[in-house]
Amino acid sequence: MKSALLVQLASTLFMVGLIWFVQIVHYPLFAAVPESASAAYERAHTERTTWVVIVPMLIELASAIWLATLPGEDRALRYVGLALLAVVWASTFFLQVPMHEKLASGFDTGAHARLVLTNWVRTLAWTARGGLVLYLVKGALR
Repeated sequence: MKSALLVQLASTLFMVGLIWFVQIVHYPLFAAVPESASAAYERAHTERTTWVVIVPMLIELASAIWLATLPGEDRALRYVGLALLAVVWASTFFLQVPMHEKLASGFDTGAHARLVLTNWVRTLAWTARGGLVLYLVKGALR
């Protein structure tokens, strides 16, 4: 249990920090990229970001599933964490990816605004997961 929890803690807190950076700094700055370079910038962003997030996201998913299968009195909370992760993944594929695809053909003010707005779903879900995992770790340390 403790190993799964430590893996979950590390991967989740990494993603919490990263998503807040993306939400507050990175995504808003898309609007500052010159229109002539925006499509190339978006494609480079997507390619490079994938390399940064794919391993931690997969580790987080695997450890969340691992934790959900373990017995214990806090199992319901671990399922809540897994549900929050499902929200993150669904938001990624159904809300953010389509906006990135639209931006890959050139800057679009509406798509950019929707990207920033809908990314709050992931930001808040990951933040809630971070708090939940910290709570679970606190309980495991008793």
